[in-house]
Amino acid sequence: MSCIFCKINNGEVPSEILYRDEDMFIIKDIDPKANKHYLMIPTKHYKLISDMTDEDADAFARSIRKIPTLSKELGLENGYRLIINQGDDAGQTVFHLHVHILAGQPLDFPDLKKQ
Repeated sequence: MSCIFCKINNGEVPSEILYRDEDMFIIKDIDPKANKHYLMIPTKHYKLISDMTDEDADAFARSIRKIPTLSKELGLENGYRLIINQGDDAGQTVFHLHVHILAGQPLDFPDLKKQ
């Protein structure tokens, strides 16, 4: 499989893994959009939320619920934003479902009406 996240998960591509368990791993985003920008990546490959099985959804829920327990280690104490891009129009560039975790500064909402 040519998926970069699968290659990182399998150790084929080096990356500093900040946290790992059986459901997911967390790395720093290589193109940060905030002072703290991490990616929470499920260990199982699927492109979209709609591709998940019920078991995948359970693992994903456990992964999301794990993030608050890592708040101190990741520097999320003052709050954080979770973003999931789904498909081309949403800006998904790696087609392995992942969650952006943004923190470390006040975060505004961008003006999306730029057509």
